Amino acid sequence: MAMTTDLTAKTITGSVKNALDNIGFEVHPFKIGWYNECVEEPFVLPYDSETLALLVISTPRMYDKAFKPFICRQQCEGIRDPIDQCIAHHFKLVKENFPDLEVEAVHDFELDHRRRPKILVQTAGHVAGAAYYYRRKDVTPDHWDVKQNIFGVSVHPKYGGWFALRGVFIFKSITCPELIQISPPDVVPDRDKRIELLERFNMHWQDWSYRDIIPVTDNYSEEQKEYFATKPGERQAVVQSIKDNGGYVHNS
Repeated sequence: MAMTTDLTAKTITGSVKNALDNIGFEVHPFKIGWYNECVEEPFVLPYDSETLALLVISTPRMYDKAFKPFICRQQCEGIRDPIDQCIAHHFKLVKENFPDLEVEAVHDFELDHRRRPKILVQTAGHVAGAAYYYRRKDVTPDHWDVKQNIFGVSVHPKYGGWFALRGVFIFKSITCPELIQISPPDVVPDRDKRIELLERFNMHWQDWSYRDIIPVTDNYSEEQKEYFATKPGERQAVVQSIKDNGGYVHNS
């Protein structure tokens, strides 16, 4: 259904949530200014600080609710991962709901001309109050050798690490001065637990254990784990299996 230009940040957010919630996504609004205050110059977004942006998260349900139906309907070919193709498809459908607005969709996998991410989705997730972005600076005093690289990781209050930050919609002509910033739940407040989280993520990420740093309400099915554990170049075989089974949803 086409939307009119007489829209508020609240109605836009509600419309996007209605489009995505039932297929396994979460939508969280934030102001561009909140994000820009937290990033270095190369990542600053060139919009007014009050501009409305919406962060999109995929939950464990996305695999069955959005991805498998997409696979059964579409021809997924080329170099882009089928999951990325699925997300891009649903982002496109959302944009089509706002034909009278200039909406930029920025995906987590997109790079700029300098080969840098177009947006730092973990920072966006933090300022939107969706998932706490735990970094080395959150462990005081510092625990690691100064020469050791420790990458940060986001933890969702319901899904732990069993989710993904997929991208952001930027509504260029819509401002949201009334929007109040909410801090993300600090679900790993203990220093030792934060050390455990960051070490699991940096040193043992392949065993998935960092994802269960807190009790979760839902996680990936065994089928979904198998898909993501498969190397991207070899996932077409899994995709073909989904098609052959007609998108059948396993109970595992």
